[in-house]
Amino acid sequence: MGLITNLRDLIGIIKDKASQSKAAIISKPKTLSLNLALLRATTHDPFAPPNPKHITTMLSYGYSSRATASAAIEALMDRLQSTHDSSVAIKCLAVVHHIIKDGSFILQDQLSVYPSTGGRNYLKLSSFRDNTTPVTWELSSWVRWYARYLEHLLSTSRVLGFFLCSTSSTAEKDKEEEKVSALTNPDLLREIDSLTSLMEEICNRPDSLHMHGNELLEQIISLVGEDYLSSINEISIRVDEVNHRLSCLSFVDSVELVCVLKRLEDCKERLLALSSRKKALVESLWSLISEMKGKVGDGKAYKEEGRLLLTMGRKDAGSESARFGERALSYSDSVRFSSARFGLNEYALQVNVESVESCA
Repeated sequence: MGLITNLRDLIGIIKDKASQSKAAIISKPKTLSLNLALLRATTHDPFAPPNPKHITTMLSYGYSSRATASAAIEALMDRLQSTHDSSVAIKCLAVVHHIIKDGSFILQDQLSVYPSTGGRNYLKLSSFRDNTTPVTWELSSWVRWYARYLEHLLSTSRVLGFFLCSTSSTAEKDKEEEKVSALTNPDLLREIDSLTSLMEEICNRPDSLHMHGNELLEQIISLVGEDYLSSINEISIRVDEVNHRLSCLSFVDSVELVCVLKRLEDCKERLLALSSRKKALVESLWSLISEMKGKVGDGKAYKEEGRLLLTMGRKDAGSESARFGERALSYSDSVRFSSARFGLNEYALQVNVESVESCA
């Protein structure tokens, strides 16, 4: 087995040297350094993560012109799509992940174009298979999952309006809370739903039976773990905001809320095993989710709306009163303030109740 492993490693080294030599011969002077940096960051070694120096070099192409950044992303995606080697593919994805986390705005902007413009999805690797060895076969499952995860990460970042990152200052958190408080209920639920989908994809991470001690996978797990902590923080802000708005959620929004909270709870056990950091925040989040499910499930926040719907449903379908529902304000049409923290949502709901009852 040791001989086979050494032979495979030797073949990988030869392939890397050959690729770099070929690039040095056929590359144009303007793209030579880019191609060499990319090849060095995405070698055929299935155990060694990309060298931080080469990652930094790749990120540096985002601090020049937009054309340079576009060329870097194009070269990266071409290498990802053209390779049949699981080691190269997963390292290309790792470079993509580093761009999402640490790249410049121009580089991130060029990257985010690929999955969202309706054209080819360069992260669609659901059919990727490398059956060269048992190791590469198992690594292939990581390639498929990692590509799906990065798709979700880009999609969620697009919904939120910013790229999820590993750290945020107190000032940034306060600014985010202020922005979230201004969201409409549907937009707020949409962001929670997107973050929940990201959590679900994290839970789909492959279980490695033969990859223990693989530094490449350990780095990927670390990168995803940082995203998880950032996502938990964003979910916590939004769930707390929804908790303040329970009295002004429509029936449809309340059903959607229950569904998304249930999905989050289904991820609980797997997510708790990911990291012991921010333990207090995580535990408070699960406690709040459980409490909110009880409130919404009991329907305590919707008794007035339910009574109105029942009353209007008993009206004669041919009567003027029944038809007046088309002209009267419904709950969803009433003036709805962004956050119940301002103490105005109950007033808006009462105005809506009185409007409908006066027309009955």
